[in-house]
Amino acid sequence: MTRNEIYMRRNGKVIVLQEQRELPAAMLATAMKNIAALGFTFSPALLAALRTLSEVSFMRWYKPMVHSLRQLVGAHVKYKPMYPNFPQQVMEASEAELYLEAIFHYWTLELPNHEKVKRTPLKDIVKLKVIELGDERDFRQVMLQLIQANTSISETDRKDLAWVIENEEHLEELLPDAIPHKEQLGFIIAALLRCNKAGVINIGRYVHTATDVLRLAVAWSEGDMSLATNTRFRKFSRPERRLLLGLLEGCPSRIEDMLRYRDCWVRLGEILHPAEYKKRYPLACEAFDIVRNDRPYATFGQRIEQALLYWDIDQAVELLMQRPGEFARRLDHVLRLEGEESAWIVSFFASVADRVATPVLLQVMAHFKHRQHAEDLRVFFPKGVAAKAFTLQDTRLSVAPDACAAVVKLCEQVLQDRFSKLPPLGNVYLDDQLKNFLVPFSQRSASKSLRTLVRGSRLAMPAGDTIRFFLWWKEGKVDGKETGRVDIDLSAILYDDNWQYMEHISYTNLRSACYNAAHSGDIVSAPKGACEFIDIDIPSVLAYGGRYIVAALHSFTGHAYCNLPECFAGWMMRQHPKSGEIFDPATVVDRIDLSADTQIAIPIILDLVERTVIWCDLALRRYPNVYNNVEANQSGIVAMGKAMTALNKPTLFELFRLHALARGQLVDRVEDAETVFSLQRGVTPFDIETIMASFLAS
Repeated sequence: MTRNEIYMRRNGKVIVLQEQRELPAAMLATAMKNIAALGFTFSPALLAALRTLSEVSFMRWYKPMVHSLRQLVGAHVKYKPMYPNFPQQVMEASEAELYLEAIFHYWTLELPNHEKVKRTPLKDIVKLKVIELGDERDFRQVMLQLIQANTSISETDRKDLAWVIENEEHLEELLPDAIPHKEQLGFIIAALLRCNKAGVINIGRYVHTATDVLRLAVAWSEGDMSLATNTRFRKFSRPERRLLLGLLEGCPSRIEDMLRYRDCWVRLGEILHPAEYKKRYPLACEAFDIVRNDRPYATFGQRIEQALLYWDIDQAVELLMQRPGEFARRLDHVLRLEGEESAWIVSFFASVADRVATPVLLQVMAHFKHRQHAEDLRVFFPKGVAAKAFTLQDTRLSVAPDACAAVVKLCEQVLQDRFSKLPPLGNVYLDDQLKNFLVPFSQRSASKSLRTLVRGSRLAMPAGDTIRFFLWWKEGKVDGKETGRVDIDLSAILYDDNWQYMEHISYTNLRSACYNAAHSGDIVSAPKGACEFIDIDIPSVLAYGGRYIVAALHSFTGHAYCNLPECFAGWMMRQHPKSGEIFDPATVVDRIDLSADTQIAIPIILDLVERTVIWCDLALRRYPNVYNNVEANQSGIVAMGKAMTALNKPTLFELFRLHALARGQLVDRVEDAETVFSLQRGVTPFDIETIMASFLAS
């Protein structure tokens, strides 16, 4: 990993150490031609900077950059589908031929011997992605924003931060006075300790609760910092044990915090041996004794549950006033228990709402804005490193409409008051298209991809009539262990307007007789890497009555994606699918790594009527039912599809609108704006770290 690789992937920028030389025009033109084939080009400012380099300096800069670009779009591997003249070859072959060649491959693991016909050059008009010139200061600002993010960050984000912590100098300038999100806090301190750089900060100024200490121990042991899954703690040295116990000793309300994650603390106590330091850390030792031996201790959560169990709303509200964040999360519950006479509860919540975190207030606002128009299904994204989701029928009691409206108005007012204390934005242009993009509240399970997006966001499809899905994977050694034969299957499932199943394209059905669609053939072993493609012609699907297409990937041999040397998927938009190579990197719209501890992945759903791509990035541990039987299988693809296409979550338009009203003046023309929120200019939906750090601050 390099600084430019991180910078390019995150922000589309690179750093050039300029010289006083003159690069030959032919060398620069050749380089531009090469990266254009990958779908990229240089900005005028970057071109000017590169012209100042010597030939040696340019090649030293250029080679790792091209390598990074190839990996971004998936062009760093060779693609050899079963049918090299796909899609025409599959469409023209007889059923007998397709069947016999599949059997031949299953028995021998060899591909049929087909001669590849020379393809015509790519006829598609490709919009190139512009690489901009950046600088060291801007790169460090990007990393600072990532550290200051007020929501969870992804595994890719953490790897980027770990590289910066290990390789950057003057870290004290990069670390802020406060790290707002607790998962980032644990990870950053653990990374500093691993690199023996913790001396640049005072760890105690960041750690305030027992759960902070637990997350530090988990991060130090390379576990799940969301605390959703168990961690196998490493063996800590005596100085490390003293550090953790000393931090715990200074935490208030340590016993109640520890009881929230009792099992984790019991396992950690077996490693820390607190009794050995009873005199030095008596409070920490006492807390471990209560937790480990299950001694009686009434927690705040137990008192709340007791009050709600007996419908003692007065007592519940009185308790919740002490913890505004918990009040916000339970507001729907207490309002529906109280029924029509619930206005007083909103008034009490109003008195503490200014102490609720911005992400929570935004979610409360969006929840009550749509509470009266609830969908049949509720969708949940459980906390954890795997991008799981499940759905339930919505059986909740209703909440009084006046109460819902009052909560929405209250949240908007509190947020505007909070945002008004931030620096002014001047004239603000706000793009209506941002209504299709959701606010990044949790990115911990987001996969590494060409573009980073929030689940449920919708993107417009580029011009073209043919969607081409692609998949590439490889078997081999992972951590010294052989994977054995690995078979990953690519499929596309078609549904109508009402999510009624129509047909699927997969290894069991290589082509459709009802519309133009084809699969490149089922490959069941990948010692040197293997690939599969699916082409779907949009007009013919619409004529057939289809609307939604779910792209799904299934590990047929049962391997979790995290246990493979490499596996990724993506999609291209092709205007002339018979021209160009089957995989042409310039036409890649999105590429996503498959690395979760799961066997099923649903990267995107296509809405062909609206010509939008719904970003899902979901992972399932077992294969769902493809048929429309929601009652029998609520965790199936149909339930997922319905839920993902009807999410009511806060949008970037709503967030930026509140900032604009509080900090500036909305204008109708982008030319008149000092601050721009749009898809192409200013702050965009892809500037995830900027949004998390600068627009979700509490």
